Amino acid sequence: MAPIRTQWTRLIRFVAAETSQVHYGQPVDPRLDVGLAAWNKQPIRAYEISGSPIDPAAQVTSNILTVKELLSPLSREEMKIVRCLGLNYSDHAAEANMAMPAAPILFYKPVASMIGPNAPIFIPKVAQPVEEHLSDYEVEFTIVIGKTAKNVSEADALDYVLGYTGANDVSFRKHQLTTSQWGFSKGFDNTTPLGPVLVSSNAIPDPQVIPLTCTLNGKVLQDGNTSDQIFNVRQTVSFLSQATTLEPGSVILTGTPKGVGFAKKPAIVLKNGDDCRVWLGNGIGTLVNPVIEEGRYKAML
Repeated sequence: MAPIRTQWTRLIRFVAAETSQVHYGQPVDPRLDVGLAAWNKQPIRAYEISGSPIDPAAQVTSNILTVKELLSPLSREEMKIVRCLGLNYSDHAAEANMAMPAAPILFYKPVASMIGPNAPIFIPKVAQPVEEHLSDYEVEFTIVIGKTAKNVSEADALDYVLGYTGANDVSFRKHQLTTSQWGFSKGFDNTTPLGPVLVSSNAIPDPQVIPLTCTLNGKVLQDGNTSDQIFNVRQTVSFLSQATTLEPGSVILTGTPKGVGFAKKPAIVLKNGDDCRVWLGNGIGTLVNPVIEEGRYKAML
């Protein structure tokens, strides 16, 4: 199976100032941290991409548009499914005092949980008070599948990857630790940022060398690298495709490195007014999201 070859290298989805419509594009500046620029309200220009981002034949045009609002690289309608790995970094398993898994620990997220850059992470009342429910951050390297995959070998697994982006797997530990099933505690509406840029797999030939960090209110709390994953990207795509069809647009979060809040002494929690940023290297950039608590956020507006 031949690898996917896209015409674009870095894809963004945005509302254009010129049209007030949603477009796909490739940033004119190949070095620009688009997520950070959007948060700082700096000008972002992009070559318009014609066609669906999931279609490798989508073309980069010469038409330049200005970003008015940066969105997640894929819309909720384009995300066929969101699957996630837990405890996939050896250092994170150690800090959580949990055994390294013999097989990937899997859970799903509802697409209603997914949000984009700059959108607020919404902590619902069912997860308050935050000091009791331990609202937490998790920077994650994220796979987007580009063509139908089933029973894929590890050797061929990367040929099915369209590209890579970032995510923040916001979690609520009290709910998570009361059951063996994590979907409820990690699936609340508007809690999982995705983005800011989808980098083509052509531009990341080795996904096991990607640095990733999480910064909360200016302090770096996670500083890891995908080289520390227990199950690498090849193994993950192959495993998830066994007897199961992965459709184009499937999103896969691949776990988080050490440094999560609930493992610290004292615990660090996400709370109303926080500024949470995850950053991933190799052109993905910074995903910035404020935190609001239901019932308190009006005071911030």
